[in-house]
Amino acid sequence: MSVWDAGPEDDEEAGAVMRTVQRQLKLWRESAGLTQAEFGAAIGYGEEQVSAVERGRRIPRPEYLDRADEVLSAGGRLAALKEDLAEVRYPKKVRDLKKLEADAVELCAYNNSVIHGLLQTVAYATSVFSARRPPFSADELEQRLAARVSRQKIVDSAVAQPSFSFVQCESTLRRPIGGSVVMRRQLESLLEIAEFRNVDLQVLPLNREVNSGLAGSFRLLRLKDGNTVGHVEVQHISRVITDPKEVQLLDMRYGTIRAQALDPRESTVFIERVLGETCP
Repeated sequence: MSVWDAGPEDDEEAGAVMRTVQRQLKLWRESAGLTQAEFGAAIGYGEEQVSAVERGRRIPRPEYLDRADEVLSAGGRLAALKEDLAEVRYPKKVRDLKKLEADAVELCAYNNSVIHGLLQTVAYATSVFSARRPPFSADELEQRLAARVSRQKIVDSAVAQPSFSFVQCESTLRRPIGGSVVMRRQLESLLEIAEFRNVDLQVLPLNREVNSGLAGSFRLLRLKDGNTVGHVEVQHISRVITDPKEVQLLDMRYGTIRAQALDPRESTVFIERVLGETCP
């Protein structure tokens, strides 16, 4: 596992936080009369790593800040910076989407390529990210997995809101991403989540003569202020849709897709059947 995360690029919010953190770390180190090499040796990191953090090229991991706080006798002031860095270590589009999800009373999503990100197991998500070409670096892969796991916390069986409606095309249940073992666990996880009282999980079978979701995956987020926004993601483009006419079209399309899909109870039976067909 990486001991640090890649630094922010073209991200004003992350950049501002990082500048504050790097200034604090440098001031405390210099006040202690330590060179970068001496400080690095004291906390178990190399001089190059310390330099990268103080120049804003790397985001220090929580353990880095903990050790710095201890060695520099900062009384918890440096360790407290972990909270400021907790969100900005994720890509900006992930942070923006997470904020929208946190402000939603209902999230609706149709997927026809992979299992929806909020429903993915770690092993399945790792396989999805690993298939990317050109491939992510080890740091980028770790960062994206951490971001996905962080977002998944919103799907919680212990709470009533937000409500979730997922429609998965049958193809996503049968595409063996990561291999049969990974896929079996993913299907088992879907069955567990389908039991959550605030989740409706439906399957759109491939044998339907009419499929209104052929244009691709999308989601709708109904917000606390009464507004609804859409979200589409394809290739490297992530777009939030706020135009009322475009949102209305997506809303109508999602309603049609739900009607074409199996109902939640039928969908659970369907997923159980697919799971039974998957080789152990």
